[in-house]
Amino acid sequence: MSEQTTPGAQLAEPEPPTASKPGRSGVQRVLSGSVGRNLGLVVALLLIVIVGAVTAGDTFLTWSNTLTILRQASIIGVISIGMTFVIISGGIDLSVGSVMGLASVVATLDATQDLAESTHWIVMVVFALAVGIAAGLINGIVIAYGKVVAFMTTLAMLVAARGLAEILANKRTLVIEDRGFVSFFNADILGIDILIWIFILVAVAGWVLLNRTTFGRRTVAIGGNSEASRLAGINVKRHIVWLYAIAGLTAGIAAVMMLGRTTAGTSTHGQLYELDAIAAVVVGGTLLIGGRGTITGTVLGVLIFATLSNVFVQNNLSSSVQAVAKGVIIVIAVLLQQRFAKPAGRDST
Repeated sequence: MSEQTTPGAQLAEPEPPTASKPGRSGVQRVLSGSVGRNLGLVVALLLIVIVGAVTAGDTFLTWSNTLTILRQASIIGVISIGMTFVIISGGIDLSVGSVMGLASVVATLDATQDLAESTHWIVMVVFALAVGIAAGLINGIVIAYGKVVAFMTTLAMLVAARGLAEILANKRTLVIEDRGFVSFFNADILGIDILIWIFILVAVAGWVLLNRTTFGRRTVAIGGNSEASRLAGINVKRHIVWLYAIAGLTAGIAAVMMLGRTTAGTSTHGQLYELDAIAAVVVGGTLLIGGRGTITGTVLGVLIFATLSNVFVQNNLSSSVQAVAKGVIIVIAVLLQQRFAKPAGRDST
């Protein structure tokens, strides 16, 4: 069946009656939508910054510390962008952390580094991205055409990818020998680390893809009602495959960024990153049931967690306290979703 743009786009738009209820002003309608949700996240982030400034003193409000926060947010932020697309469509991907670890190992194998030495270090990047995309495609095909639920499919990939990474690395840490690779990913542009620039570029690309393309509208439509999307002419199965490929691609990019930061590949890279990514996406306002979400919200969610962690570190609080605080934030975010999310009012803008 040929794909049609118009029906899919109509499905992705909020229903007019929701935005035109009697007694609601224009300001109220705006604040009840994505703008209001993102504004709430900005306020939450500012409150955390204020707490950090009060408790940690002058060391918190410095340009150096700001760069530290952004650097810590960059890798998990890239993974979260891909996760946003999957969750908006009504799916989930538990394997991105393990795929990231596998990609880092493949990119630093002796054979890969030998090939890079005889050609260019970009070969290591290509191998990492290829591993991520391949894992994502496998997830998508099994889910869409094998009709296996996303939770079980990606859980299986989580275990398999981590195990394969351990086998390939022989449980060793594989050090990068190419100084060109290390120099590039430790450089800065305009005083800002290259890793932060990569995060910015991925976030901008994700925003454009979600909000300014038919692909993005169809993603929202599928998350809102996959059967209606199919009847409207959208090839739902093929679209789902591409969504998981995007999640795999961002895991591959994150693997390259991690290699640039640590200068080594290991099967332990990316452990529990899938949970951090899901947490950032959910706190950012993306519905776990699909049909609504924003890249801006996800970026703010990532920054909230990164800033909160930095505040804890500045105040010498234990990682256990950080974990408890993160859990409380996630529960509050889900409760707010259940309280305010209305299926008729889903939107993606």
